[in-house]
Amino acid sequence: MWLKKKILEIASKNEDQRIEWVSKELKKLSAGLRILDVGAGERPFKKFCGHLRYISQDFAKYDGRGDEIGLQTGSWNQENIDIISDIIKIPEPDSSFDVILCTEVIEHVPDPIRALEELARLLKAGGIIILTAPFISMTHFSPFYFCTGFNKYFYIEHFKRLGLKINEIKQSGNFFDVEMQQLIVLSSISRQYSKSFISNLLWVFVLPLILLLKLLSRHSKKSEELSCFEYFVKAIKK
Repeated sequence: MWLKKKILEIASKNEDQRIEWVSKELKKLSAGLRILDVGAGERPFKKFCGHLRYISQDFAKYDGRGDEIGLQTGSWNQENIDIISDIIKIPEPDSSFDVILCTEVIEHVPDPIRALEELARLLKAGGIIILTAPFISMTHFSPFYFCTGFNKYFYIEHFKRLGLKINEIKQSGNFFDVEMQQLIVLSSISRQYSKSFISNLLWVFVLPLILLLKLLSRHSKKSEELSCFEYFVKAIKK
C-alpha cells in the first residue's frame, strides 16, 4: 500500500496542470474586463476571476448521473449559472466580451466547429480566448460526450479561419505520461469491467511499469508530439 501510494503521488496529474495554467492566465488579465465562462459547469475558475466581470454560461442538462455509462461525477450543481443556453446560440450580442473562457467543453458538443464560431462571434476585437480540451479521453459525462479529443492542428486550422491568432498552444503531459495514467486506472477499471480477482493481481505487474514510464517521461524527447493529455490554447481575435 505504501509503494502504491508513492507511485500515485509521483504520477503526472493532468488536472493540476490545467488549473495551474488557466489560473495563471486569468490572473494576468486586466481588472474590469468582461469574461464569459462557456460551459462553466460548477464554475471551478470563478474564484480566479474576482478582478473581472464574470458571467457563466452552460446548457445545464447534465445532472451528475447522465446515462450511467462511463465516468460520471455522481452529482453536479449548476444552480448559479447566469446564462442557460445552447453553446451555439448564446443570447448575447456580437463582440460582447473581452475574454472567453472555455475549459473541457468542446468534446461534449455535437458540433465543436459551430461552437468555436459562436465564441468568436461573442469576442471583441483584441479580445482573448482561453481554451482547454483533451487530446485523448475516456467516455465521461455521457450521453453528452461526442469526441475523444482534438489535435493541435484542429485549433491551428479553425482559429485561423475565425480570425483568432494563436498566442500560445501548449501540451499537457507526453506520450509516457498518458501511458502511465492508463496503467494507474487499470486496476479500478478492471474491477468494474472485468473479473475482480484478476484486478487484485494487476498492481504486482503495473507498479514497476509505472516507475519505468516515469523515468522515460523525465527523459522524453518531444514525445508529446505523438500523444499528450490535452492542449491549452490562448488566442487573440484580430
